[in-house]
Amino acid sequence: MAVEDRVSVTISNGIADVRMNRPDKRNALDNEMFLALAATGEKLKSDKSVRVVVLSGEGSSFCAGLDFGSFQQMAGGTKAENAGEGNPGTMAAGRITHLGQQVSWVWQEIAVPVIAAVHGHALGGGIQICLGADIRIVHPDTQMSVRETHWGLVPDMSGTQVLSNLVRPDVAKELTFTARVFSGREAFDLGLATRLSDTPREDAMVMAAEIAGRSPDAIRGSKELFNRVFSAGAAEQFAEERRVIGSLIGRPNQVEAVMSNFEKRPANFIDPS
Repeated sequence: MAVEDRVSVTISNGIADVRMNRPDKRNALDNEMFLALAATGEKLKSDKSVRVVVLSGEGSSFCAGLDFGSFQQMAGGTKAENAGEGNPGTMAAGRITHLGQQVSWVWQEIAVPVIAAVHGHALGGGIQICLGADIRIVHPDTQMSVRETHWGLVPDMSGTQVLSNLVRPDVAKELTFTARVFSGREAFDLGLATRLSDTPREDAMVMAAEIAGRSPDAIRGSKELFNRVFSAGAAEQFAEERRVIGSLIGRPNQVEAVMSNFEKRPANFIDPS
């Protein structure tokens, strides 16, 4: 599947219906998906006809996280900057994000509200993408996880910034340290889901229509004001995410985390030096 096929966009009545389109892989993030999501966000930034965005995933899941092929590359010691075109570690001139962070943060850079309709799975990179939206409508049975430590990594797709804004510090740490899977119901209780719905995409479109019927100037101005608070310190935090994950990828404990999972055995970690 080509980059241009990874994400579909339909714009009608001021609503941009954006759908990740890799259903056979639960919309897992490969290089093509990273490129497509970032490009979609950039295009929507400049489209003045768009008043609200609905972001969802085709098939059985919103997004199951990083493609397994990427973990195999990491186990082989491949750094993100050497992973080929579309690798998540790519930095573009003038940005505060690398590509992996941008596919989550771009939804905050869009001037209009972004509603994530979440179902099935939102794991690792998938949960970070939906947390990058302004509003999250989540199916109660959605399986969610800040999954990175399971693979010997840290949340590096803007996840530490957005989690710190959405939940108490102890909750953000517990979800990250344990990498446990939790339901959409618990996500709502924790404050990560805005609303629960058995039909998240349909309800997101209803909400989008309501927002699209408001003054676009007032809606854009409101998001701008809230984001002055929400994005405070983001550039520095994103730089630290890149620094920390760069120190982990390909190191013995990170490789062991991947290999023990693939081989379905207990991990044998070494103490930090």
